Amino acid sequence: MVHPTTLEFLRDLAQNNNRDWFHENKKRYATVKGDFENVVSTLLVEINKVQELGATQPKDCIFRINRDIRFSKDKSPYKQWFSAAFGLGGRHSGKVDFYIHLQPGNETFLGAGMWSPTPPQLAKYRQEVDYNAEELKTIIHLPEFRGFFPEIQGETTKTAPRGYPKDHPEIELLRHKQLFFSHYFTDHEVLSENFVPTIMKGVVLIKPFCDFLNYIFFDEPEGV
Repeated sequence: MVHPTTLEFLRDLAQNNNRDWFHENKKRYATVKGDFENVVSTLLVEINKVQELGATQPKDCIFRINRDIRFSKDKSPYKQWFSAAFGLGGRHSGKVDFYIHLQPGNETFLGAGMWSPTPPQLAKYRQEVDYNAEELKTIIHLPEFRGFFPEIQGETTKTAPRGYPKDHPEIELLRHKQLFFSHYFTDHEVLSENFVPTIMKGVVLIKPFCDFLNYIFFDEPEGV
Protein backbone atom coordinates (compact mmCIF):
# COMPACT_ATOMS: atom_id res chain seq x y z
CA MET A 1 0.00 0.00 0.00
CA VAL A 2 1.02 3.62 -0.49
CA HIS A 3 1.84 5.70 2.58
CA PRO A 4 -0.27 8.85 3.06
CA THR A 5 2.87 11.02 3.21
CA THR A 6 3.57 10.17 -0.43
CA LEU A 7 0.32 11.74 -1.60
CA GLU A 8 0.88 14.64 0.80
CA PHE A 9 4.29 15.34 -0.74
CA LEU A 10 2.87 15.28 -4.26
CA ARG A 11 0.08 17.68 -3.23
CA ASP A 12 2.65 20.05 -1.76
CA LEU A 13 4.84 19.75 -4.85
CA ALA A 14 1.89 20.73 -7.05
CA GLN A 15 1.59 23.94 -5.03
CA ASN A 16 5.35 24.60 -4.90
CA ASN A 17 6.75 23.39 -8.19
CA ASN A 18 10.12 25.10 -8.11
CA ARG A 19 13.71 24.07 -7.51
CA ASP A 20 14.15 26.00 -4.26
CA TRP A 21 11.21 24.26 -2.59
CA PHE A 22 12.27 20.87 -3.93
CA HIS A 23 15.81 21.34 -2.62
CA GLU A 24 14.45 22.30 0.80
CA ASN A 25 12.33 19.14 0.81
CA LYS A 26 14.86 16.67 -0.55
CA LYS A 27 14.66 14.50 2.58
CA ARG A 28 10.88 14.26 2.19
CA TYR A 29 11.34 13.39 -1.47
CA ALA A 30 13.84 10.64 -0.64
CA THR A 31 11.36 9.12 1.80
CA VAL A 32 8.34 9.15 -0.52
CA LYS A 33 10.41 8.01 -3.49
CA GLY A 34 11.43 5.03 -1.37
CA ASP A 35 7.76 4.37 -0.62
CA PHE A 36 6.93 4.34 -4.33
CA GLU A 37 9.92 2.10 -5.02
CA ASN A 38 8.54 -0.38 -2.48
CA VAL A 39 5.20 -0.44 -4.30
CA VAL A 40 6.97 -0.96 -7.61
CA SER A 41 9.09 -3.74 -6.11
CA THR A 42 5.96 -5.50 -4.87
CA LEU A 43 4.33 -5.15 -8.27
CA LEU A 44 7.40 -6.56 -10.02
CA VAL A 45 7.12 -9.71 -7.92
CA GLU A 46 3.40 -10.05 -8.62
CA ILE A 47 3.55 -9.23 -12.33
CA ASN A 48 6.46 -11.64 -12.78
CA LYS A 49 4.01 -14.39 -11.83
CA VAL A 50 1.95 -13.71 -14.98
CA GLN A 51 4.59 -12.25 -17.33
CA GLU A 52 8.32 -12.89 -17.53
CA LEU A 53 10.20 -9.80 -16.34
CA GLY A 54 13.60 -11.39 -15.81
CA ALA A 55 15.93 -9.37 -13.60
CA THR A 56 14.02 -6.11 -14.05
CA GLN A 57 14.51 -3.83 -11.05
CA PRO A 58 12.40 -0.91 -9.72
CA LYS A 59 14.99 1.58 -11.01
CA ASP A 60 14.45 0.18 -14.51
CA CYS A 61 10.71 0.87 -14.30
CA ILE A 62 10.43 4.24 -12.56
CA PHE A 63 10.40 7.44 -14.59
CA ARG A 64 12.36 10.48 -13.45
CA ILE A 65 10.37 13.14 -11.62
CA ASN A 66 12.20 15.89 -13.52
CA ARG A 67 10.29 17.25 -16.51
CA ASP A 68 11.84 17.84 -19.93
CA ILE A 69 10.96 21.52 -20.37
CA ARG A 70 13.07 22.24 -23.45
CA PHE A 71 10.13 22.37 -25.84
CA SER A 72 7.31 23.03 -23.37
CA LYS A 73 5.55 26.29 -22.56
CA ASP A 74 5.08 24.94 -19.04
CA LYS A 75 8.44 25.46 -17.34
CA SER A 76 7.52 23.68 -14.10
CA PRO A 77 10.65 21.62 -13.39
CA TYR A 78 8.95 18.60 -11.79
CA LYS A 79 6.14 16.20 -12.53
CA GLN A 80 3.32 16.18 -9.99
CA TRP A 81 3.19 12.39 -9.98
CA PHE A 82 5.24 9.22 -9.74
CA SER A 83 5.06 6.73 -12.59
CA ALA A 84 6.48 3.41 -13.72
CA ALA A 85 6.24 1.03 -16.67
CA PHE A 86 6.40 -2.72 -16.23
CA GLY A 87 7.90 -4.80 -19.01
CA LEU A 88 11.01 -6.89 -19.60
CA GLY A 89 13.78 -4.39 -18.88
CA GLY A 90 11.38 -1.82 -17.45
CA ARG A 91 10.33 1.44 -19.07
CA HIS A 92 12.68 0.95 -22.04
CA SER A 93 11.35 -2.46 -23.08
CA GLY A 94 10.05 -1.08 -26.38
CA LYS A 95 6.92 -3.22 -26.05
CA VAL A 96 3.33 -2.53 -25.01
CA ASP A 97 3.58 -2.68 -21.21
CA PHE A 98 1.62 -1.88 -18.05
CA TYR A 99 1.84 1.72 -16.82
CA ILE A 100 1.19 2.96 -13.27
CA HIS A 101 0.60 6.66 -12.62
CA LEU A 102 0.40 7.80 -8.97
CA GLN A 103 -1.10 11.25 -8.47
CA PRO A 104 -3.34 12.67 -5.72
CA GLY A 105 -6.77 14.09 -6.46
CA ASN A 106 -8.13 10.72 -7.63
CA GLU A 107 -5.81 10.88 -10.67
CA THR A 108 -3.95 7.60 -10.04
CA PHE A 109 -4.45 5.03 -12.79
CA LEU A 110 -3.34 1.77 -14.36
CA GLY A 111 -3.10 2.02 -18.14
CA ALA A 112 -1.99 0.02 -21.16
CA GLY A 113 -2.44 -0.16 -24.90
CA MET A 114 -1.53 1.44 -28.20
CA TRP A 115 -0.34 4.88 -27.13
CA SER A 116 2.11 6.16 -29.77
CA PRO A 117 2.42 3.53 -32.52
CA THR A 118 4.85 4.00 -35.37
CA PRO A 119 3.27 4.26 -38.85
CA PRO A 120 4.19 0.60 -39.61
CA GLN A 121 2.65 -0.52 -36.31
CA LEU A 122 -0.54 1.43 -36.96
CA ALA A 123 -0.73 -0.14 -40.41
CA LYS A 124 -0.32 -3.62 -38.88
CA TYR A 125 -3.04 -2.90 -36.34
CA ARG A 126 -5.47 -1.80 -39.04
CA GLN A 127 -4.60 -4.75 -41.24
CA GLU A 128 -5.36 -7.10 -38.35
CA VAL A 129 -8.69 -5.38 -37.65
CA ASP A 130 -9.55 -5.51 -41.34
CA TYR A 131 -8.76 -9.21 -41.69
CA ASN A 132 -9.92 -10.53 -38.34
CA ALA A 133 -11.31 -8.18 -35.71
CA GLU A 134 -12.94 -10.94 -33.69
CA GLU A 135 -9.85 -11.77 -31.61
CA LEU A 136 -9.46 -8.15 -30.51
CA LYS A 137 -13.20 -7.68 -29.92
CA THR A 138 -13.36 -10.85 -27.85
CA ILE A 139 -10.72 -9.38 -25.54
CA ILE A 140 -11.89 -5.79 -25.17
CA HIS A 141 -15.63 -6.46 -25.14
CA LEU A 142 -15.45 -9.08 -22.41
CA PRO A 143 -17.91 -7.87 -19.73
CA GLU A 144 -15.36 -8.22 -16.91
CA PHE A 145 -12.78 -6.31 -18.99
CA ARG A 146 -15.17 -3.44 -19.72
CA GLY A 147 -16.31 -3.40 -16.12
CA PHE A 148 -12.73 -2.61 -15.11
CA PHE A 149 -11.70 -0.59 -18.19
CA PRO A 150 -15.01 1.05 -19.18
CA GLU A 151 -13.92 3.23 -22.10
CA ILE A 152 -11.88 2.83 -25.26
CA GLN A 153 -9.53 5.81 -25.22
CA GLY A 154 -7.31 7.44 -27.80
CA GLU A 155 -7.21 9.76 -30.78
CA THR A 156 -9.15 8.79 -33.90
CA THR A 157 -9.31 9.96 -37.49
CA LYS A 158 -12.27 12.17 -38.44
CA THR A 159 -13.15 9.92 -41.37
CA ALA A 160 -12.20 6.48 -42.60
CA PRO A 161 -8.40 6.00 -42.76
CA ARG A 162 -6.89 5.86 -46.23
CA GLY A 163 -7.50 2.58 -47.98
CA TYR A 164 -10.62 1.62 -46.02
CA PRO A 165 -14.26 2.25 -46.98
CA LYS A 166 -16.47 4.39 -44.77
CA ASP A 167 -18.97 1.54 -44.48
CA HIS A 168 -16.41 -1.02 -43.29
CA PRO A 169 -18.09 -3.11 -40.53
CA GLU A 170 -15.16 -2.36 -38.18
CA ILE A 171 -14.80 1.30 -39.09
CA GLU A 172 -14.86 2.48 -35.46
CA LEU A 173 -11.85 0.33 -34.56
CA LEU A 174 -10.09 1.20 -37.82
CA ARG A 175 -10.39 4.93 -37.14
CA HIS A 176 -8.26 4.65 -34.00
CA LYS A 177 -4.77 6.11 -34.16
CA GLN A 178 -4.44 5.28 -30.48
CA LEU A 179 -6.22 2.55 -28.55
CA PHE A 180 -5.67 2.28 -24.83
CA PHE A 181 -7.50 1.71 -21.57
CA SER A 182 -7.20 3.14 -18.06
CA HIS A 183 -8.59 2.29 -14.65
CA TYR A 184 -8.64 5.16 -12.15
CA PHE A 185 -8.29 4.89 -8.39
CA THR A 186 -9.54 7.25 -5.72
CA ASP A 187 -7.02 8.45 -3.15
CA HIS A 188 -8.80 6.27 -0.60
CA GLU A 189 -8.25 3.21 -2.81
CA VAL A 190 -4.59 4.10 -3.30
CA LEU A 191 -4.03 4.13 0.44
CA SER A 192 -5.88 0.86 1.04
CA GLU A 193 -4.41 -2.62 1.35
CA ASN A 194 -6.32 -3.60 -1.79
CA PHE A 195 -4.38 -1.21 -4.04
CA VAL A 196 -1.80 -3.71 -5.32
CA PRO A 197 -4.30 -6.61 -5.58
CA THR A 198 -6.65 -4.38 -7.60
CA ILE A 199 -3.81 -3.34 -9.89
CA MET A 200 -3.04 -7.01 -10.41
CA LYS A 201 -6.67 -7.71 -11.27
CA GLY A 202 -6.35 -5.09 -14.01
CA VAL A 203 -3.00 -6.44 -15.19
CA VAL A 204 -4.46 -9.92 -15.64
CA LEU A 205 -7.49 -8.52 -17.50
CA ILE A 206 -5.51 -6.32 -19.89
CA LYS A 207 -2.57 -8.65 -20.50
CA PRO A 208 -4.31 -10.44 -23.45
CA PHE A 209 -4.79 -7.04 -25.11
CA CYS A 210 -1.10 -6.20 -24.62
CA ASP A 211 -0.16 -9.66 -25.92
CA PHE A 212 -2.35 -9.11 -28.99
CA LEU A 213 -0.64 -5.81 -29.81
CA ASN A 214 2.86 -7.09 -29.09
CA TYR A 215 2.29 -10.07 -31.36
CA ILE A 216 1.12 -8.07 -34.37
CA PHE A 217 3.75 -5.35 -33.80
CA PHE A 218 6.78 -7.54 -33.14
CA ASP A 219 6.20 -11.27 -33.60
CA GLU A 220 3.73 -11.86 -36.41
CA PRO A 221 5.50 -13.24 -39.51
CA GLU A 222 5.53 -10.90 -42.48
CA GLY A 223 2.82 -11.58 -45.03
CA VAL A 224 0.52 -13.28 -42.52
